Amino acid sequence: MTAVAVAAGLLALLVATAAFGACDRRSACTASALMVASRGVTPWRNASAISGEYLSAAAFLGTAGLVLAYGADMLWLPVAATAGHVLLLAFVTAPLRRSGAYTVSDFAEWRLGSPAVRRIVTCCVCFIGWFYLLPQFQGAGVTLRVMTGAPVWAGWAVVVAVTLLLVASGGMCSITAVQSIQFWVKLVAFSVPALALLAMWQMDGRPDPVGDGPARFAHTTRVHVSTEVAVTAPAGVLVTARGRVDGVRHGGGAMTLAAGRHTLGPGAEVVFPAGAPVPHAERLPVQTGETWATPFGRGEEHGFYRTYSALLGILLGTMGLPHILIRFYTNPSGSTARRTAALVPVLLALFYFFPAVYASMGRLYSPELLMTGDTDATVLLLPQRIPGPAGALLTGLITLGAFAAFISTSCGLVVTIAGTVTQCARRSGVGSFRIATLFALAVPLALLPRIGTQGAAGLVALALCVSACSLCPLLLLAIWWRGLTAAGAAAGLLVGTGLAVASGVLHLYEVPLTGWPAAAVAEPAALIAPAAFAVMVAVSLLTRRRVPRRADRALTKLHLPEDVFAR
Repeated sequence: MTAVAVAAGLLALLVATAAFGACDRRSACTASALMVASRGVTPWRNASAISGEYLSAAAFLGTAGLVLAYGADMLWLPVAATAGHVLLLAFVTAPLRRSGAYTVSDFAEWRLGSPAVRRIVTCCVCFIGWFYLLPQFQGAGVTLRVMTGAPVWAGWAVVVAVTLLLVASGGMCSITAVQSIQFWVKLVAFSVPALALLAMWQMDGRPDPVGDGPARFAHTTRVHVSTEVAVTAPAGVLVTARGRVDGVRHGGGAMTLAAGRHTLGPGAEVVFPAGAPVPHAERLPVQTGETWATPFGRGEEHGFYRTYSALLGILLGTMGLPHILIRFYTNPSGSTARRTAALVPVLLALFYFFPAVYASMGRLYSPELLMTGDTDATVLLLPQRIPGPAGALLTGLITLGAFAAFISTSCGLVVTIAGTVTQCARRSGVGSFRIATLFALAVPLALLPRIGTQGAAGLVALALCVSACSLCPLLLLAIWWRGLTAAGAAAGLLVGTGLAVASGVLHLYEVPLTGWPAAAVAEPAALIAPAAFAVMVAVSLLTRRRVPRRADRALTKLHLPEDVFAR
């Protein structure tokens, strides 16, 4: 019944997506309509679309999984994301909209008068977009695999096909209609199962999810691992094992799983008695309830630096996300762009209440995910713990919401990359835009089979880090400092983007590092973002005679209301 509900939910989403996307498709026959919806989107509709676009795989799957795995430290991430939108409102939205540019690269050339800077910004947009597309495809593959047993490429194919259809046929006109509706679909799909789980917890009389010791199996639990996994057992426990454990094949008899490290081979099954402490995947910390619920409680190496570097990367990265920034070009004016940005944190706050609920319920109802390491599946599996038809229906609902997240964000990213590349190539036709759409989708698809299984939130953090170290410094300095020169902008972009992309590649391919190098590669924003700002400022001061002549007029246009500047 669960599989039927999942299929029905996915089919309903695809039909609704096609219907809503078709609403504005006939008007999408010009470059303005394809890229910025003819600049006619209202603040409420645009805020819903931005929120729908921002609630990606990382928000829908990754945040709850991270909190389950690592505890209260991870709750800072949605706080930083929402705070980033507040800074975006204060410093970027209205001036950027008043520039009248189509894309961030258009803005860079308009402000600095440099085609070279424009080309560098275009590369930055592509890197950010490609990093951000990876978790959308990865999340879709995980969702279909967990729910139906389908191969991971099936999930990739669904998202790519729907994205290609919407973007190539209707551009921003189509995806605005889809994204504004899908935000509310995702909110309902995320909140209803969470409230049902809370009600079940109250009726079951289960203990506090935090507890005193490590997470424990509430009842006899059979854990199946599909690939080889190394785990750490917090205490010895008598289990029943089938398959290869620590290199020895077992036929279903009893064995003692001693405290310490163990290896489970592909296809191994281990049955744990009720009350047994949960072994954790080797990369996850074994925490008591107190350390799980306390920030910095787990004593991770360089944990203070890692946490605040991640916060800085998300905070600044949110200000420079090109697929969010292009949304403000769809507003009619700078004042409507500001109203749009003011609504977004309110809408995001409605959503971000629930990841902590899923993580807490996960410690009670699906602790085996800590053993397999597949914590991104927390949101997908918990509704199945609700007995009867209600569990199947809620599972279908959560699947619908997950694919809404993947499709909504993917559409926005592809429109942004395609529009930026098209504008940079000075080809504004519809045919060029559609070719660029294929280019935007091809690169992450080529990378996916080579990077293995990665957490959705970690992949999004890579994109945010590149954004924080490149477009964020450029936008803040270009909007608020007259002295920025093309040479300074280019130097800062090359340093910030180059270092951030290099650290991202090392992280993707899991290059083994320890100590400070490992911390710096995992969370580099605190080192690279200040360096990018410093290089932009220093080189601009050294080339101060090359400040664009039109800098004063450009800043006037950015900071005065449109009607005042027109006079």
